[in-house]
Amino acid sequence: MIAALAIGVAGTLAAAEATGSSDLYGRLDGDVYVAPAGRYRVTLPVLPELGGQVHDTENVVTFDDNLNTHASIACFPLDVDQKTELEVRGPRRYLAYFYTEFVLPDFKKRFPGTTAAETLWVPEYREGAIIGFALLPGGSAFANRETITTKDAGDPPVAKRGNLLFLHGDAVYVVSVELAERITQRSVFNKTPEEENVILRERLLLMANRIQFPSPAKAAAGP
Repeated sequence: MIAALAIGVAGTLAAAEATGSSDLYGRLDGDVYVAPAGRYRVTLPVLPELGGQVHDTENVVTFDDNLNTHASIACFPLDVDQKTELEVRGPRRYLAYFYTEFVLPDFKKRFPGTTAAETLWVPEYREGAIIGFALLPGGSAFANRETITTKDAGDPPVAKRGNLLFLHGDAVYVVSVELAERITQRSVFNKTPEEENVILRERLLLMANRIQFPSPAKAAAGP
């Protein structure tokens, strides 16, 4: 199962983006996406009239629109080895380990030159969460949707993503959000890295707070 976990966020996103919303592993219930096996529900952060789309695999769902949304939620069940890692390391060190050993390597494989920026521990969120920021050369979902003349036209734009990791039940969740304005408004979006982090942190928490988990009784009974 460690090898399966190594698929990670970036690799599964590639597969998710190839699967249309009419052919989902999960399902749509009005304006709510229901994950496979009913693991969780999430209110859609996109609207069809604004080009909103939903793509998924068995482990990750991606939301896109024509404005400024590119976000995903990944759920990776923990096998026996990973549960042992969690027990030995504790939540904070385990989430940091998962981010550096599984999430970042997949981004690096898909987008060479990817670098990790700051990593934050958020103790008040779901009994502890890690937020990691990453810079992805050529890794933007908005590269073909730039609306303002860009800087350094010959260079691939460097996307910035925030990734929020937390534990729930026997799984680790990874919520990922791209900072769209960094690409679509490159000529005028002059935030400092710290200001970008504040924006991404807020958006990550808003996205994560859309997730609803079934009660233990319902989870035990199945979907």
